[in-house]
Amino acid sequence: MAAVLAGRFCRVLPQALSWYSRRAVLCNPSFESKRFIHIARQLLAERKYSKEHEWITMDGDIGTIGITDYAQNQLGDVVYVDLPEEGQTFNEGDSFGAVESVKAVSEVYSPLTGEVTKINSKLKENPELVNESPYEKGWLIKLKVSSEPSEPLMSEEEYEKYVKECEEE
Repeated sequence: MAAVLAGRFCRVLPQALSWYSRRAVLCNPSFESKRFIHIARQLLAERKYSKEHEWITMDGDIGTIGITDYAQNQLGDVVYVDLPEEGQTFNEGDSFGAVESVKAVSEVYSPLTGEVTKINSKLKENPELVNESPYEKGWLIKLKVSSEPSEPLMSEEEYEKYVKECEEE
């Protein structure tokens, strides 16, 4: 079980782990696996989720926003991503773009209020990054956050429960 979790976390959070830790876990999953899983869980706890299936991670007052793995899976193969211009401001709940797949077009909503400081320009030529790596390479925008959310965003555990409820409906 630890090896499976370690493998999952290596794929999800490689940027947060040192080369040595990643190599040790990949080559020998029992090596410091409890410590590794504890660190990975702490890092995942920092990602927050909206009811519209967006995620956000904060680094100071800059939030990186993308769509969740569940959302990209529901959409299917992403063929186009429409993103805003840098400098645009959005209120919490505003649509800031859209993700187009072979199945549908889905708007993307800002989980917080702020100004766009950067867009993921790689998505213009490689929109499939949203499918391949929704939490790392497939992020959408970076937002300079200017206020707290009106409703608390969900933790990973709360979001997983929310997704299960959505699937039951």
